[in-house]
Amino acid sequence: MTNLKIAATDRTPEIDFDFDGNHLRLQGESYPEDAAAFYGPVFAALDDYLAGLGDGACRFDFELIYFNSSSAKAIMLLLEKLEEAAASGATVTVSWYYDEEDDTMKELGQEFGEDVEHAEFQLEKLATRP
Repeated sequence: MTNLKIAATDRTPEIDFDFDGNHLRLQGESYPEDAAAFYGPVFAALDDYLAGLGDGACRFDFELIYFNSSSAKAIMLLLEKLEEAAASGATVTVSWYYDEEDDTMKELGQEFGEDVEHAEFQLEKLATRP
């Protein structure tokens, strides 16, 4: 399966789906003008990948510093897809990274994590940057 790599813009996050390494990542800010258009190919690639994962393992990292409400819906859908894979036997680890000074992102991660039952959900502080 071909990896998915989308460079970040001023309105969209970097998408780095390393399917061979079973490591998927969203990083940056997410407030695209058309969230459905931006996230559509991301959902499709994730669906294809998860369909072949079976009882394998994957890791999904969220390292977002800002997102709008339409992106929040996309994040919820991503988590639902990961949760379904975990409920079907895959080992799924979700890491939600936040800056220790950003209480809002930490709280959003806690809220998203409350809906995850089958996947492992971890809140992680970002390493302090010099």
